[in-house]
Amino acid sequence: MDRCGILVKIVIAKRSSRRLTQLTGLLVLYVMTDRRVTGFTNSEEQAVELTDIVPMLVEDMLKANGGKYGKGDDWSSFVVTDGKLVTSQNPASSTEAAQQLLALL
Repeated sequence: MDRCGILVKIVIAKRSSRRLTQLTGLLVLYVMTDRRVTGFTNSEEQAVELTDIVPMLVEDMLKANGGKYGKGDDWSSFVVTDGKLVTSQNPASSTEAAQQLLALL
């Protein structure tokens, strides 16, 4: 069994508290190191003027913690599946992420 068990999907969109940020960072280190992943891009965060508000930029955090980060065009659907780990770039990716999740079951 890999680090993800059956399936792990970490949602890092809600990053309001410092404790959640620290916990998310620990989960990212354990689950996403050396894995192909995606998440909100820095340019998507810039487009909605959140780069100075959120405690971390997802793209930077994933790269800094050893994730093999990939991304699609801003606000388009982009999903990465690595083994049993499914990550999605943004809300536009929800349908595709759900389809890939169902394919794993």
